[in-house]
Amino acid sequence: MRVLRWRILKFAACVIVCGVLVARGSPDEQTDGQGRSYETTFYPSGKLKIEAYVYRPEGTGPFPVVIYNHGSRAGHEREERPFVYVGEVLKHSGYVVIVPERRGYGRSDGPSFGEAIGEDRGPRFVAHVREDTDDVLAVVEFVKMLPYADTKRMAVMGWSIGGIVSVFAASRSSTFGVVVDQAGAALTWDQSPAMQQALREAAGKIRIPLLGMVAQNDRTTESVKAVVHEVKAHGATAKLIVYPAFIPQDAGGAPPGHMIFGREGWRIWESDLREFLATYLR
Repeated sequence: MRVLRWRILKFAACVIVCGVLVARGSPDEQTDGQGRSYETTFYPSGKLKIEAYVYRPEGTGPFPVVIYNHGSRAGHEREERPFVYVGEVLKHSGYVVIVPERRGYGRSDGPSFGEAIGEDRGPRFVAHVREDTDDVLAVVEFVKMLPYADTKRMAVMGWSIGGIVSVFAASRSSTFGVVVDQAGAALTWDQSPAMQQALREAAGKIRIPLLGMVAQNDRTTESVKAVVHEVKAHGATAKLIVYPAFIPQDAGGAPPGHMIFGREGWRIWESDLREFLATYLR
């Protein structure tokens, strides 16, 4: 296996080493048996070292960038999940895709989600997701060092808690051109008034186009609807797509509609995602 190493100097006094790997996620990450390549790297977020996967299109670029934020995965936090089905779809559409393993996931530093907050869905929950957002904003500084990445055309998107993180990130930085919320807070909305308030406040600060996506049979559609409403109410462009009920072969204990954004459902929404990015980012 050929290994690629490069150095990035004068970046938080760090040397970042990247290796070209064959995608080796768990079977539920793969859409078929074909070998797929991505790069894995580490970057600093404050005092933490965060792992990330980098999908690069063929050619010299510069290419627009999509930062993809995963959801929680209780009991599997320390498994590496490169989200091949997302990375490959967007890579072959001409986007650089960065998938951070935020603090406590994969080989990243920091306590896992469960270790950090337990069952709390109040202020500690909100605070931890904001810390996750720090890791996403930190990866922007790493992306700026990639000669093939066009940081003037950058999107942030995510599924479930990753959707929350994406909304938070878009509310805190002018770097992004678009934001995509896939079922953000759908699993925690009804039990977390603190997150309801925080997410509405964040959405109200967004001034870039937002796409909200959710399935009818998720635990709730209200969280995504609330984000879309707040964005529109403050004068920005927002589009809501509520997909028909989705029934996966394996929901893994989650509401079946929540899994539309997993490996079994991506073909349902990929064209909507690509159309949105092409309209507002390309």
